[in-house]
Amino acid sequence: MNLCAIVPSHNHHTVIASVVARLRALGLPVFVIDDGSSEPARSAIAALAGDGVTLRRFEDNQGKGAAVVDGFRLAAAAGFTHAVQVDADGQHDLDALPALLAAAEESPDALVSGEPVYDASMPLGRKIGRWITHIWVWIETLSLRITDSMCGFRVYPLAAVLALLAEESVGRRMDFDTDIMVRLFWRGTPVRMVPVRVVYPPANTSNFDMLRDNVRISWMHTRLVLSMLCRQWCKRSPQVASHWSALGERGAYWGLRFCAGAYRLLGRRGCLVFMAPIVFYFFAFGRQQRRASQTFLSRALNRPVRLRESYRHFLGFAARALDTFIAWTGGARADAVHIANGEVLAQAMTDPRGAVVVVSHLGNVDLARALMDPETRQRLTVLVHTRHAVNYNRILSEVCPEAALNMVQVTEMGPATAIDLKERVERGEWVVIAGDRTPVLSQGRVSVVPFLGHDAAFSQGPWILAAVLDCPVYLLFCLREGDHHTLTMERFAERIALPRGHREVVLHGYATRYAGRLEDYAQRDPFQWFNFFDFWAMKP
Repeated sequence: MNLCAIVPSHNHHTVIASVVARLRALGLPVFVIDDGSSEPARSAIAALAGDGVTLRRFEDNQGKGAAVVDGFRLAAAAGFTHAVQVDADGQHDLDALPALLAAAEESPDALVSGEPVYDASMPLGRKIGRWITHIWVWIETLSLRITDSMCGFRVYPLAAVLALLAEESVGRRMDFDTDIMVRLFWRGTPVRMVPVRVVYPPANTSNFDMLRDNVRISWMHTRLVLSMLCRQWCKRSPQVASHWSALGERGAYWGLRFCAGAYRLLGRRGCLVFMAPIVFYFFAFGRQQRRASQTFLSRALNRPVRLRESYRHFLGFAARALDTFIAWTGGARADAVHIANGEVLAQAMTDPRGAVVVVSHLGNVDLARALMDPETRQRLTVLVHTRHAVNYNRILSEVCPEAALNMVQVTEMGPATAIDLKERVERGEWVVIAGDRTPVLSQGRVSVVPFLGHDAAFSQGPWILAAVLDCPVYLLFCLREGDHHTLTMERFAERIALPRGHREVVLHGYATRYAGRLEDYAQRDPFQWFNFFDFWAMKP
């Protein structure tokens, strides 16, 4: 690494000499860019030239971004590989510079940026403005990796910067720091953040134009969001997944962590507001899921569906995930779930035998599981296919390890799994399985039965499993109604018998009965159907 420093300045002259002196004391050649300063700053800056300090002056003010970019080009022409950007107003604690340089040595391809640690001198307006930018950057990058994009204390890898500048334009004024950081991130440049103490010195001169720079920053975020959407559109796959399990999880780990943090800070309603643009991104570019939403809603509502209704459907799914997170973290009210058919649940609870409980992707059964008492929850064994929801389950298990207890992966269910489940049922446990998704394995058995006026494939798995386990079968639904959820448990069969020679007919009968009950509940509120794949395209 061959390092230098770049110090842009417009009328900052009271502390720039000490800033340059500290940089020179660390052995760094310094490029000072005078961005059209007037007197007395012009003369004070000019006096710094010489002894390892190169001065470049713009006669007219061109903006911070333009000054730093000119410094990049001067540094690259002089043979430097990395440049440290330092503001000239003394806000940055230069004692942190060795930590920034050490991080750059460890990761020479990375953009190493200061992560400001402010004291009480920070104006409230600046604090609010920075948080708004943080949120937009998290949306633009679909990541929480950039924890602060506005700090002008950084180490840039010049090769990556010059490659970016050769192909794209970046902000020339106060929109520069965020703009170039996001664009470098998009191009694969790693980002490392180093805590840096930042102060607002008394009588500090600010070059921030409240009206013009806020308009520039707003326009910059508009460009970045539109560019992000275009990038994702260009990368989208034209192929249609042949099975629900092939639909990969859509949501980055750090994006989900952001939502979890937003809930802790803002509560449910505030978190949903901030999630809305993120949901819109997935709505705009989740072509398969959007088509599945419109197909289901049009059949459940028996009429054409508008795009805004499909977007509402996506928002409902986000709210369901948030409600589950709230319940598992202890934030839900004790009366968040009301029980209907209480006598059926009471009988099942007192029955020492185990059971198969068939659930669906309608409503929010997992919220009910989160709110159960520990003894009842321990009685459940949930069969899951988590490979398409790794990030969500990872976060859920981090905040509440109980959420992952008694979950059994069933992508490849073999004899050992069947024996294990049989033993669990004999101990009085309930095996919970989804009945509204076709088998993951290609050789899985399905029955094609009527559902919402059209033939759809339903898995035979729950009924075959119940026959093997030789136990009662229940259906469980949990739908949101106003400010609470209603849990309904129905007895479906005392036991499942599959006589030889009539297996297919009997299985078809069970699948038909289940589809009828699912259809009845789904039509009560179609917007709580969260099975985002083409349900009717799965016929064999």
